[in-house]
Amino acid sequence: MFKTLKNAWGVPEIRSKLLFTLLIIVIFRLGSTITVPFLDTAVVTEWMDQHASGGNFLEYLNIISGGALSKATIFSLGVTPAINASIIMQLLTYALPPLERLQQEGESGRKKLNRITSFVTLGLSIFMAIAYYITLKNMKGEDNTAAIKYTTGAAGVVAMLVIILSFIAGASLVVWMGNRINEKGIGNGMSILIFAGIVARIPIDIGTLGGLVLDDPKQYFAKVFIYAIIFVIMVVGIVVMNEAERRIPVQYAKRVVGRKQYGGQNTHIPIKVCMSGVMPIIFAMSFMSLPSTISMFKAPVDAITDTTTMGQKIYYYFINFFNTRTYTYAVVYFILIIAFNYFYVAIQYNPIEMANGLRQSNGAIPGIKPGKPTSDYIQRVLSKVGLVGAVFLGLVAIFPIIFLNITNLDVSSMGGTSILICVSVALETFRTLESQLMMRHHPGFLD
Repeated sequence: MFKTLKNAWGVPEIRSKLLFTLLIIVIFRLGSTITVPFLDTAVVTEWMDQHASGGNFLEYLNIISGGALSKATIFSLGVTPAINASIIMQLLTYALPPLERLQQEGESGRKKLNRITSFVTLGLSIFMAIAYYITLKNMKGEDNTAAIKYTTGAAGVVAMLVIILSFIAGASLVVWMGNRINEKGIGNGMSILIFAGIVARIPIDIGTLGGLVLDDPKQYFAKVFIYAIIFVIMVVGIVVMNEAERRIPVQYAKRVVGRKQYGGQNTHIPIKVCMSGVMPIIFAMSFMSLPSTISMFKAPVDAITDTTTMGQKIYYYFINFFNTRTYTYAVVYFILIIAFNYFYVAIQYNPIEMANGLRQSNGAIPGIKPGKPTSDYIQRVLSKVGLVGAVFLGLVAIFPIIFLNITNLDVSSMGGTSILICVSVALETFRTLESQLMMRHHPGFLD
């Protein structure tokens, strides 16, 4: 890794790309400290500390924004609208024939899809900015202090417009910075910004854990030490699983054209174990966050009493069933991750198309007949490999919940999902660096 960085730094063109990427990251982090006007950030931070915890979706949004959401800065929405828009468009591309035709049109079709994605991103930014404003409006501190200083009259209208427009402008600026990294930097722009946001919180979390150990060594030393060991094991496991793949052998038939012989070589089809990445976790977390999101607008009763109505009881049990600190939540969450993993793999890989492609190129899997037997074999391999990857993703995702229930130590911001994102982005970025180096250090024709 360090050798790759050293070699990349020695190439002027790659060095300028690295410096440009670092500049964008610095601007992103500076923007994450500029608070939006008309807000009492102390109330916002206090409220978020209480509600964005236990591995819920609100905490996940706060983590990938680098803590900007809990401070109500201009970059509070972060890359979330852009990521959601890209996921929606990716799903719609397989569901709607007009979008699928655009994807198959080459560069011009991709440009049109990118333009549509930009409009979807803007629409989601507006929706999320309004939703966050409503959430801020309902926030109250311990002394009943409101998070928004002006909520009524002309001043309230001005405050509302300024707050919402600030969030929308911040999200648009983040998208612009991500696109600039794609054009002039190294790696995927959105992924790099997510990585920067998560990494920026790690020193704070380490300081929090260290403070707990110093305050009460008998209670927290063993817990923090065990977590540190698990953390290292998870990093190693995620690296191994990211690189792991199932190779389906393929043999191409020999054919003679004139005096030349073509084909006859052996190759393979690589099937990644974690082929869906972090997407199933995002899908499952979005689904599981709906009850907690609803409870932010209408809180359930504190406890069941004789005067509690049937509707209040049903709502109370429904919200508590989806409490992020319960094992029922972890079980449902785990099952949804497996289900969404199979769904995502199904739209990414088409065994019938893969089998037809092999037949058209005179290729075959040894011991498997061409046509339907080949597609069935590929489907079985995808199912088995997908199950292994889905179980791994599920265990990574529910680790913070289990650890929190056992130790009462909230480490969600340094939990499995965050580690998975950071490791995946780091590996992908280093692959990009290595490919850039190979392009500039290939042997010449006369060497």
